Amino acid sequence: MKAVALALTIFCLAGALRAEEMVELKTESYPPFSYRDADGTYKGTAIEQVETIMRDARLPYSLEMLPWARAIALAETKANNCVFTTAMTPDRENRFKWVIPLSTSPNILVRHIDSDVRAATIDDAKRYMVGTHRGDYTEGLLTNWGFQKIDISADFDTSLRKLLDRRIDMMPMSENVYDRLKRNGTPVEKVMQFALQQFGIACQKDMADETIARMQNSLDAMKRDGRMAEIYRRYGLNPPK
Repeated sequence: MKAVALALTIFCLAGALRAEEMVELKTESYPPFSYRDADGTYKGTAIEQVETIMRDARLPYSLEMLPWARAIALAETKANNCVFTTAMTPDRENRFKWVIPLSTSPNILVRHIDSDVRAATIDDAKRYMVGTHRGDYTEGLLTNWGFQKIDISADFDTSLRKLLDRRIDMMPMSENVYDRLKRNGTPVEKVMQFALQQFGIACQKDMADETIARMQNSLDAMKRDGRMAEIYRRYGLNPPK
């Protein structure tokens, strides 16, 4: 009996330790949600949201910035990995466990301000070369909606450079990202709304349910007490409704 009791104790302790394993958080460079400051410090609305979630949940974590395709692949295949800020699309919903929503944001198609590109509908937009980055949910939308002229880059910044160099006609981006670019004097102009999307933290499916619940409870509390709105205002953005 003592041996059985000892085995049960070890099993229970192992379960507790697994729940407290390091959560490996991955994200991409996508200002104003996530980016590196001049001194290398990670900044952005999503960075601050996620760090607050992890501190409040009292969960150990690491944070790394990677190209999006790599970041989301790790979150799907490697234990204790999560990726943000991730669009919860029908294709992705059952592939991850979710902490959601960090935000709900319109995604728009944007052109160079001096371009003569015009589109009022998705069918209009299909006539043009549209750029996005590998693994982003907009790549799937463009493909599923029948776009034939799609330029795929390694990351958002590369797609933006192509747009500014007039190598692509349009690219999709969050409306908050567009607003920040405009405030910084970047020569871009909105063409049309592309999608309305909910974003969150996507975690590997074997992540402990207790860990997900603690993270979700922390996110919900941050929304209720106004801290989420404060984070957005610090970056000059309207808080999510």
